[in-house]
Amino acid sequence: MNKFDRRDFIKLLGAGAAVSTVPILWPGQAIGKMPKNFYNMPMKGNARILHITDVHGQLLPVYFREPNVNLGVGDAFGRPPHVVGKGLLKKMGIQENTAEAYAYTYLNFTEAAMQYGKTGGFAQMKTLLDMLRDQAGGKENTLTIDGGDLWQGSGTALWTRGVDMVEASNILGLDVMVGHWEFTYREDEVLSNVSLFKGDFIGQNVRVKEDALFGDEYATMVEKYDGRGLYDEDSGHAFQPYVIKEVGGARIAVVGQAFPRTANANPQEFFPDWSFGLREDDMADLVETIRGDEKPDAVVLLSHNGMDVDIKMAERVPGLNAVFGGHTHDGMPKPVKVKNKAGNECWVTNAGSNSKYVGVMDFEVDNGIKNMTYKMFPVISDWLAPDKEMSAYIKQMRSRKYDKNIVESRASKYFYNPKRVGKTYDQILGEKLAIADRTLYRRGNFMGTWDQVLCNALRHEYGADVAMSAGVRWGTSTLKGDWITMEDVMTQCAMTYGETYVQEMKGKDLMNVLEGVADNLFDPDPYLQSGGDMVRIGGLDYTIDPSKKLYERITEARLDNGHKIEAETTYLVAGWASVNRTPEGRLMWDVVRDYILAKKGKDNILRLPKINHPTLVGVASNPGIADYPGIVS
Repeated sequence: MNKFDRRDFIKLLGAGAAVSTVPILWPGQAIGKMPKNFYNMPMKGNARILHITDVHGQLLPVYFREPNVNLGVGDAFGRPPHVVGKGLLKKMGIQENTAEAYAYTYLNFTEAAMQYGKTGGFAQMKTLLDMLRDQAGGKENTLTIDGGDLWQGSGTALWTRGVDMVEASNILGLDVMVGHWEFTYREDEVLSNVSLFKGDFIGQNVRVKEDALFGDEYATMVEKYDGRGLYDEDSGHAFQPYVIKEVGGARIAVVGQAFPRTANANPQEFFPDWSFGLREDDMADLVETIRGDEKPDAVVLLSHNGMDVDIKMAERVPGLNAVFGGHTHDGMPKPVKVKNKAGNECWVTNAGSNSKYVGVMDFEVDNGIKNMTYKMFPVISDWLAPDKEMSAYIKQMRSRKYDKNIVESRASKYFYNPKRVGKTYDQILGEKLAIADRTLYRRGNFMGTWDQVLCNALRHEYGADVAMSAGVRWGTSTLKGDWITMEDVMTQCAMTYGETYVQEMKGKDLMNVLEGVADNLFDPDPYLQSGGDMVRIGGLDYTIDPSKKLYERITEARLDNGHKIEAETTYLVAGWASVNRTPEGRLMWDVVRDYILAKKGKDNILRLPKINHPTLVGVASNPGIADYPGIVS
């Protein structure tokens, strides 16, 4: 159904005011046309690095709204990525009301999405990567790298244990990658996927724990996967810490950095034998050794630290020429250029998420680097012909049938769903649930509209006073007036520990949870941040001052009924994605699906009566916030 037919159809359904602000696209209207040579970047040098990150399992084109709240604190105040909207466009030299403005900001998102269409998609990205390789004089002059969070974030990734993404990345021509959510599959599944991957899986900061090094069980697993999982017994490296690649006649060293706080942010039961950490000193020693022993033309860091951490590390570790970062989903069209302790310049980049961007860095190398050039391209799906091989693979993969042999996660009694047996992945994910009464999105420091749906679903399931949902940054957007599908739900919920729970909590404990998460987000030292967003709270409003210290940021917490949270009063709190224990409740995606079906109106519209936006204090002058409904100067 084309855009005009879809809007006409919704109007006939009686959606009325729910879609009245969306412009109708008349047949033949010339909008969203690709500017001439939009994807043209002649080679400026002799070696080209192509960078993607945080795909989160999205093989098909999607909508993804960028944040209107991305607050920077301390040294990060006003520094990219902590600039949003028109401020970001001005800083990056991008005109308003363009395809780039649509890609990099939240501005007029719904209208711009109708104009330019979806972004990303592996078939479209493969076409773009091949174009950029050809413009560089051939694949031998390029290196394609991925910053992690590739194997998780969709129904098909969950059901195939990430294998769908490994196979797709091989077709894409991915050469090197690092990990984070990759480690939330079981260790043997990770090693199996690494063995299937045709490129290099690297990480200088992933170590085998000492007790596992001398254990028969771990040794047997490593032997099964031809040594993968124990790269160096003496150093304890689980994976290759770096790799040297010949690119266009240049020798480029790529150092790997997995997410350093994996063991804090995700259940350790999935990776009992591995430890993580920032390991800055080890990084510095390694880069010095590479420079001395390997004599490369360039040393780059492929990182899943998050952009603020990458900037600090680039300042403190001599010898890095560039950082290709991930984790915080920051689509930054220009790099942040910093000086390290030795006085040399390092370029720090981040290529967003959801296959929405491709970062391109050209190196002119002649006995070292003479020049570097960087540009990031938004992947506007309708402007790129889908690659035939990738399209055929995705179609075939989605035609697979869900069956009882699927091992989706832990030993939860809910993970196997007999109602889905015999249906293809495409049939399951294509189920239409309701029409969105507004654009549903997640990305931003505080509550998003998709997050509100999740919290409402938890409260509906358990009759809870309050619901908590993790402030993760993955999850695609659904346009106002569009059908919410099961695929949309899975992009918000698909993980290997998706069980839900309900428990009693005293008010003081609930407030301490909020304070702790806020400190992870707003501590002025990037090394003490986790790189996510504030925990989403449904059924409760509060006021927060990000500039305050731990246990001083949160005030004026009240339930939706006006009841002020009291320290010794007990409240019923629902949640999901527990890091510390395995809950026994139903899976989050089933809870959300059933809530949507139960609450949609006779006109099929799901209406959200309220969004629990917290009130913000002391941020009115911060360039990392715009168009927010609750700011107290």
